Amino acid sequence: MQLKYVGDMPLISKNGVGFDHTQPDRYKFLHAAVELLEALSYGACETTQHLYRTQDKELSSQELMDTIKKYVSNLEAIFKSCDYKAHELIHDLVNRVKANNDLNEDEKVAWLENIKIMRAYYYQYIINKNAYEAALEMLGNEIYDGGIKEVSAPLFKNYGSVLTDLVGVLERRKPVIDAEVRIEQTADGLVAKLIMTES
Repeated sequence: MQLKYVGDMPLISKNGVGFDHTQPDRYKFLHAAVELLEALSYGACETTQHLYRTQDKELSSQELMDTIKKYVSNLEAIFKSCDYKAHELIHDLVNRVKANNDLNEDEKVAWLENIKIMRAYYYQYIINKNAYEAALEMLGNEIYDGGIKEVSAPLFKNYGSVLTDLVGVLERRKPVIDAEVRIEQTADGLVAKLIMTES
């Protein structure tokens, strides 16, 4: 099992393969998520506000994997579930094409062949998505365990996107943590602030 960039969610049709740019490969966000996880993984401390200073060095795919493994104890089980999720996704796509009575046989064959060609792509897309979601879950745990009330990070290299995605994770966890992201101008540039609010 490995992490590697593949690209946006594919849109497959009888005419070929396109990509849904509103569903980016979560691999793009993994570096920021892992860096934030490392920065917040110290447990409870006296301060509840944290400004994260980013690193200049991009982590390799293996470094990302090794870091996630430090925090996510069930990562292998999560990756095993990728097989099932990819199989179910492809199975559903195939069944929809076969059941589509608006297509002639040649169109069905072309569409099914396009799905077959993209099988490995879908699989990697799902692996990256699951790794990212696992990192977000662990970030939520670190925020809860550390009693963190605010996290600030520069608004570049996807830190703002990770903090925005984290809002949904915090709102779905038990106990629920209400949070919001605010963008502020500072002397150092734009900063994204994740602020935990009182319920």
